[in-house]
Amino acid sequence: MIFDKVKINFLGCEFENPFILAATPSTDDSDMLVEALYAGWAGAILKTTAVGSSSVDLKYPMMYAIKDNSGNMMTLGNIDLISEHPLIEVARVVKKLKSKFPSKIIIPSIMGRNKKEWQLLTKTLIKSGADMIECSFSCPQGNIGEDPGRMLAQSAKATEIATSWVKEAAKDIPVLIKITPQVTDITEIAAAVKKGGGDAVVVTNSVLGLIGIDIETGKPLPTVNGYGSYAGITGPSVKPITLKSISQVAKGVGIPILGVGGVSNYKDAIELMMAGASIVQIGTAAMYNGFRIIDSLNDGLNNYLLRKRFKNVNEIIGKALPFLVGLDEIEYKKEDAPIAKINQDKCIQCNKCYIACYDGGHQAIFIENDKLDVDKEKCVGCGFCTGVCPVDAITLKKR
Repeated sequence: MIFDKVKINFLGCEFENPFILAATPSTDDSDMLVEALYAGWAGAILKTTAVGSSSVDLKYPMMYAIKDNSGNMMTLGNIDLISEHPLIEVARVVKKLKSKFPSKIIIPSIMGRNKKEWQLLTKTLIKSGADMIECSFSCPQGNIGEDPGRMLAQSAKATEIATSWVKEAAKDIPVLIKITPQVTDITEIAAAVKKGGGDAVVVTNSVLGLIGIDIETGKPLPTVNGYGSYAGITGPSVKPITLKSISQVAKGVGIPILGVGGVSNYKDAIELMMAGASIVQIGTAAMYNGFRIIDSLNDGLNNYLLRKRFKNVNEIIGKALPFLVGLDEIEYKKEDAPIAKINQDKCIQCNKCYIACYDGGHQAIFIENDKLDVDKEKCVGCGFCTGVCPVDAITLKKR
């Protein structure tokens, strides 16, 4: 089903909704891509390809998840690499998808080592019918010799130069540069993309981390033949980093944004758009829940727009930015502090808030007649109790 309110024009292309698949193992298989596009995704980013990638040796197991106490995945770490398919095969897939789904937005992702490779990849895939080109500047492929081993997007100079190469070859086709949050100032990198002629930035990529260690063996996870490595971290836990990065770019650089990282549902997607993203890429959540998650994304967003009486999705893009300021810019008086309020009907008396407040807060929660309550004199409205309550029985109210 197509909803008029969620349609969006982005960089001259009509998206039936603001949701597209991010580059993942799912977008490296043409049959899976066909299923996803039939399901209702507005488009997809194909898994990154490079020149000469006729043989990519993937190592398994390549993924490891951290779960919450309920068994739900909160964080995913992967040691995945670029597409297993050579450029000629990726070009064939682009052509096939555009022929079968002319109204869908098909965006191949590329990664090069020099000007010749970046431009060959760009021209080949545009010739095959690509609507846009995404460039992975946030993988450790090196930054054109300036400092081997670092990401391109960790150097403003290298980012500007490589962006200009791709845009020179792409001409009128939009060029999207995928950048990393692992920099001192992400706005400097986004500005370099703009200076180099890039049409938009993709904010942001997975965050490099060590997902875990098996304490029985002392080996890093995931373990491959007895060894482990640093992994790309994705999933719900990276959303705060994504929101910070998107909002910083949106406030500091006048360039269109595609947001990616940490989206699990339509509410997360709305947050990314309110932070400044126009299009939302989704990877881990689509792999975890299946392609049909697009139904709940579209339904949720459409119903939200109707409930809030927004004319269309454009009205929520960047909506949070005017209220995002430095901490010292927030006017505040002590009497402005809220107070915790416990809903006795919802409270399950697990005592988590009591313990947290007693040893980590201000000892403002007490137990009386087998019920939890709040000492108004001691409560400073820190909000810690609302975070630990498993049933949302605590809210912060005006004092």
